[in-house]
Amino acid sequence: MFGYGYQPFGFIGSFFMLFWWVIIIVAIVALVKWLVSNPGDIRQGPRDDSAMAILKERYAKGEINKEEFENKKKDLMN
Repeated sequence: MFGYGYQPFGFIGSFFMLFWWVIIIVAIVALVKWLVSNPGDIRQGPRDDSAMAILKERYAKGEINKEEFENKKKDLMN
């Protein structure tokens, strides 16, 4: 009969197939939500746009000298 007769596990098999598809759909939805909530390049670390970080970056690049750095740092600390 090869599957056309009595199938005692037919209902259970259908249930597990439905369960499997639900898991796949939930995983896809979770992946899409995660990708949308993390825009931009994933490899890029968190950006620190604080004034002190910008000041340190400018000093490191040589855009300002040590005296300017110290003066601006003192202003930021007040």
